[in-house]
Amino acid sequence: MAIALLIIGALAGGCASKGDTTASLAPIDVRERHPIVLRDTPRHLDVFVGRSGAVLDSRQNEDVVDFARQYRRSGKGGMVAEVPTGNRRDRAAHDTLNGIRAALARGGVAPGALTIRSYPVQDPGLASPIRLTFASLQAAVPHECGQWPTDLGSSDYKFSASNEPYWNFGCATQATLAAQVADPIDLVRAREEGRSDIVKRMGAIAKIRDGKDPSTQYRQVTPQINSTVGGGT
Repeated sequence: MAIALLIIGALAGGCASKGDTTASLAPIDVRERHPIVLRDTPRHLDVFVGRSGAVLDSRQNEDVVDFARQYRRSGKGGMVAEVPTGNRRDRAAHDTLNGIRAALARGGVAPGALTIRSYPVQDPGLASPIRLTFASLQAAVPHECGQWPTDLGSSDYKFSASNEPYWNFGCATQATLAAQVADPIDLVRAREEGRSDIVKRMGAIAKIRDGKDPSTQYRQVTPQINSTVGGGT
């Protein structure tokens, strides 16, 4: 009886030890540890105030027109323009705002979509731009990368012996992928198939009727190095 109790105790101790060693502080899968989420996030564009009576320069005019196209493509709600006040450049800010309105109209934004707000200038010595803002659906990682909750050195033997990836592994890759996606909805569901190429389909059917191979044959002649670089000697 005593021997049986010792065997059961040893097995229980082995299971507990194994559980403690292999327990994970974070999910192993990078998609669970650093998931890409969709959320409504503000987009900003700072337009710097020019001279009184002057229009937007070509660079800022193109920026505002492109910002208007982004708003039409993915914007939610209205657009807000925060105008600086109190720096003795109210006239110049007013003229810059008129240039912004004209550029937004060229980008297809209706005048009623823009709401004007003001903010006080804290430091007159610094540039105080007119900030355009609208909300849109964006993909991002829900936390910042570069966090190291676990020491990668030999101080934590339990973590070192687990042979699991460190917490920050894959975070930058996920964040970069989220930033590169043009339409965040593509991460949720696929798009519908487009119309088929009728000309290509009829050509393939005609080849089958004639007993020919309908597959496409890609032929590319690769030039020899000695014929393109100085010729053979």
